[in-house]
Amino acid sequence: MIKFVRLCRISFRLTLFIQTLHNAAKELESFLVMFSAIFMAFLCLFYLLFVSKMFECSNLLSTAQMLFEITLMKFDATEISGADAFLGPFCFTLFILIVVFICFSVFLSIINDNFRLARENQSEDEEMLLFMIKKFIRWTGLKKATATEIQEQKDIQMRSQYFHPIINFPDRIDQLLEQINKVYIYEKHIYSICLFGF
Repeated sequence: MIKFVRLCRISFRLTLFIQTLHNAAKELESFLVMFSAIFMAFLCLFYLLFVSKMFECSNLLSTAQMLFEITLMKFDATEISGADAFLGPFCFTLFILIVVFICFSVFLSIINDNFRLARENQSEDEEMLLFMIKKFIRWTGLKKATATEIQEQKDIQMRSQYFHPIINFPDRIDQLLEQINKVYIYEKHIYSICLFGF
Protein backbone atom coordinates (compact mmCIF):
# COMPACT_ATOMS: atom_id res chain seq x y z
CA MET A 1 0.00 0.00 0.00
CA ILE A 2 2.85 2.39 0.84
CA LYS A 3 4.54 1.62 -2.48
CA PHE A 4 1.25 2.27 -4.27
CA VAL A 5 0.90 5.64 -2.51
CA ARG A 6 4.47 6.52 -3.52
CA LEU A 7 3.66 5.63 -7.13
CA CYS A 8 0.57 7.82 -7.01
CA ARG A 9 2.82 10.85 -6.53
CA ILE A 10 3.60 10.88 -10.24
CA SER A 11 -0.08 10.95 -11.21
CA PHE A 12 -0.96 14.28 -12.82
CA ARG A 13 -4.45 14.47 -11.36
CA LEU A 14 -3.28 13.55 -7.87
CA THR A 15 -0.46 16.09 -7.89
CA LEU A 16 -2.86 18.73 -9.22
CA PHE A 17 -5.31 17.92 -6.42
CA ILE A 18 -2.55 18.07 -3.78
CA GLN A 19 -1.24 21.35 -5.18
CA THR A 20 -4.75 22.81 -5.15
CA LEU A 21 -5.26 21.85 -1.50
CA HIS A 22 -1.81 23.17 -0.62
CA ASN A 23 -2.56 26.54 -2.26
CA ALA A 24 -6.01 26.76 -0.65
CA ALA A 25 -4.94 25.68 2.86
CA LYS A 26 -5.20 29.09 4.57
CA GLU A 27 -8.45 30.01 2.84
CA LEU A 28 -9.94 26.62 3.67
CA GLU A 29 -8.96 27.02 7.33
CA SER A 30 -10.76 30.38 7.44
CA PHE A 31 -13.75 28.87 5.66
CA LEU A 32 -13.81 25.93 8.08
CA VAL A 33 -13.92 28.29 11.07
CA MET A 34 -16.75 30.30 9.48
CA PHE A 35 -18.68 27.17 8.44
CA SER A 36 -18.27 25.61 11.90
CA ALA A 37 -19.62 28.74 13.59
CA ILE A 38 -22.63 28.88 11.25
CA PHE A 39 -23.30 25.15 11.54
CA MET A 40 -23.07 25.23 15.34
CA ALA A 41 -25.47 28.19 15.42
CA PHE A 42 -28.03 26.30 13.34
CA LEU A 43 -27.42 23.18 15.41
CA CYS A 44 -28.32 25.07 18.60
CA LEU A 45 -31.28 26.75 16.88
CA PHE A 46 -32.83 23.52 15.61
CA TYR A 47 -32.13 21.69 18.86
CA LEU A 48 -33.68 24.38 21.07
CA LEU A 49 -36.70 24.95 18.83
CA PHE A 50 -37.61 21.36 18.02
CA VAL A 51 -36.26 19.25 20.90
CA SER A 52 -39.71 18.39 22.18
CA LYS A 53 -41.47 18.32 18.80
CA MET A 54 -39.25 16.09 16.61
CA PHE A 55 -37.48 12.81 17.26
CA GLU A 56 -34.56 13.88 14.99
CA CYS A 57 -33.84 16.79 17.35
CA SER A 58 -33.94 14.76 20.58
CA ASN A 59 -30.19 15.22 21.17
CA LEU A 60 -27.34 17.24 19.63
CA LEU A 61 -25.85 14.33 17.70
CA SER A 62 -29.09 13.39 15.97
CA THR A 63 -29.76 17.09 15.26
CA ALA A 64 -26.32 17.38 13.63
CA GLN A 65 -27.10 14.27 11.57
CA MET A 66 -30.40 15.80 10.49
CA LEU A 67 -28.65 19.04 9.44
CA PHE A 68 -26.09 17.08 7.40
CA GLU A 69 -28.95 15.25 5.69
CA ILE A 70 -30.57 18.62 4.91
CA THR A 71 -27.23 19.79 3.49
CA LEU A 72 -27.13 16.75 1.23
CA MET A 73 -30.79 17.35 0.25
CA LYS A 74 -31.83 13.95 1.62
CA PHE A 75 -34.33 15.10 4.22
CA ASP A 76 -38.10 15.30 4.22
CA ALA A 77 -39.12 18.87 5.09
CA THR A 78 -42.71 17.91 5.97
CA GLU A 79 -41.62 16.84 9.48
CA ILE A 80 -40.17 20.28 10.19
CA SER A 81 -43.25 22.07 8.83
CA GLY A 82 -45.44 19.71 10.88
CA ALA A 83 -43.50 20.54 14.06
CA ASP A 84 -44.18 24.27 13.75
CA ALA A 85 -46.21 25.98 11.04
CA PHE A 86 -44.08 29.15 10.85
CA LEU A 87 -40.72 28.46 12.51
CA GLY A 88 -40.20 25.09 10.81
CA PRO A 89 -40.28 26.28 7.18
CA PHE A 90 -38.59 29.57 8.12
CA CYS A 91 -35.59 27.87 9.80
CA PHE A 92 -35.40 25.24 7.08
CA THR A 93 -35.36 27.92 4.33
CA LEU A 94 -32.82 30.02 6.24
CA PHE A 95 -30.54 26.98 6.66
CA ILE A 96 -30.79 26.09 2.97
CA LEU A 97 -30.04 29.67 1.87
CA ILE A 98 -27.10 30.29 4.20
CA VAL A 99 -25.43 26.89 4.41
CA VAL A 100 -26.22 25.21 1.11
CA PHE A 101 -26.18 28.14 -1.27
CA ILE A 102 -23.87 30.73 0.31
CA CYS A 103 -21.34 28.59 2.21
CA PHE A 104 -20.98 25.97 -0.49
CA SER A 105 -20.65 28.66 -3.15
CA VAL A 106 -17.79 30.19 -1.14
CA PHE A 107 -16.20 26.74 -0.78
CA LEU A 108 -16.46 26.03 -4.50
CA SER A 109 -15.06 29.43 -5.45
CA ILE A 110 -12.03 28.85 -3.16
CA ILE A 111 -11.39 25.45 -4.72
CA ASN A 112 -11.97 26.74 -8.26
CA ASP A 113 -9.58 29.70 -7.92
CA ASN A 114 -6.81 27.61 -6.42
CA PHE A 115 -7.34 24.85 -8.98
CA ARG A 116 -6.87 27.41 -11.75
CA LEU A 117 -3.69 28.69 -10.08
CA ALA A 118 -2.35 25.15 -9.65
CA ARG A 119 -3.10 24.40 -13.29
CA GLU A 120 -1.29 27.55 -14.44
CA ASN A 121 1.74 26.78 -12.23
CA GLN A 122 2.05 23.23 -13.49
CA SER A 123 5.75 22.57 -13.88
CA GLU A 124 7.40 21.43 -17.06
CA ASP A 125 8.79 18.40 -15.22
CA GLU A 126 5.29 17.04 -14.76
CA GLU A 127 4.53 17.58 -18.43
CA MET A 128 7.77 15.82 -19.37
CA LEU A 129 6.94 12.92 -17.06
CA LEU A 130 3.47 12.60 -18.62
CA PHE A 131 5.01 12.69 -22.08
CA MET A 132 7.50 9.95 -21.13
CA ILE A 133 4.76 7.79 -19.65
CA LYS A 134 2.60 8.16 -22.80
CA LYS A 135 5.56 7.32 -25.06
CA PHE A 136 6.46 4.28 -22.94
CA ILE A 137 2.88 2.98 -23.01
CA ARG A 138 2.75 3.38 -26.80
CA TRP A 139 6.21 1.82 -27.23
CA THR A 140 5.22 -1.25 -25.22
CA GLY A 141 2.00 -1.56 -27.21
CA LEU A 142 -0.25 -1.36 -24.15
CA LYS A 143 -2.19 1.47 -25.74
CA LYS A 144 -2.50 2.36 -29.39
CA ALA A 145 -2.56 5.95 -30.54
CA THR A 146 -6.02 7.24 -31.36
CA ALA A 147 -6.90 8.97 -34.60
CA THR A 148 -6.90 12.39 -32.94
CA GLU A 149 -3.44 11.81 -31.44
CA ILE A 150 -2.10 10.70 -34.84
CA GLN A 151 -3.59 13.82 -36.41
CA GLU A 152 -2.04 15.99 -33.68
CA GLN A 153 1.39 14.43 -34.36
CA LYS A 154 0.99 15.15 -38.08
CA ASP A 155 -0.03 18.73 -37.32
CA ILE A 156 3.00 19.23 -35.06
CA GLN A 157 5.30 17.82 -37.73
CA MET A 158 3.76 20.04 -40.41
CA ARG A 159 4.00 23.13 -38.18
CA SER A 160 7.68 22.43 -37.56
CA GLN A 161 8.29 22.49 -41.34
CA TYR A 162 6.22 25.63 -41.89
CA PHE A 163 8.05 28.95 -42.11
CA HIS A 164 6.24 32.20 -41.67
CA PRO A 165 6.55 34.44 -44.76
CA ILE A 166 7.53 37.50 -42.73
CA ILE A 167 10.41 35.66 -41.08
CA ASN A 168 11.79 34.56 -44.47
CA PHE A 169 11.17 37.93 -46.16
CA PRO A 170 14.77 39.28 -45.86
CA ASP A 171 16.22 36.06 -47.28
CA ARG A 172 13.79 36.15 -50.19
CA ILE A 173 14.70 39.79 -50.90
CA ASP A 174 18.41 38.86 -50.93
CA GLN A 175 17.72 36.02 -53.37
CA LEU A 176 15.72 38.38 -55.60
CA LEU A 177 18.52 40.96 -55.65
CA GLU A 178 21.08 38.28 -56.52
CA GLN A 179 18.94 37.12 -59.44
CA ILE A 180 18.47 40.72 -60.65
CA ASN A 181 22.21 41.24 -60.40
CA LYS A 182 22.86 38.07 -62.44
CA VAL A 183 20.37 39.20 -65.09
CA TYR A 184 21.98 42.65 -65.19
CA ILE A 185 25.46 41.17 -65.60
CA TYR A 186 24.18 38.79 -68.29
CA GLU A 187 22.47 41.63 -70.20
CA LYS A 188 25.59 43.77 -69.90
CA HIS A 189 27.66 40.93 -71.31
CA ILE A 190 25.19 40.40 -74.20
CA TYR A 191 25.14 44.15 -74.93
CA SER A 192 28.93 44.28 -75.09
CA ILE A 193 29.00 41.29 -77.46
CA CYS A 194 26.41 42.88 -79.75
CA LEU A 195 28.10 46.30 -79.67
CA PHE A 196 31.73 45.35 -79.99
CA GLY A 197 31.41 41.92 -81.46
CA PHE A 198 33.21 40.04 -78.69
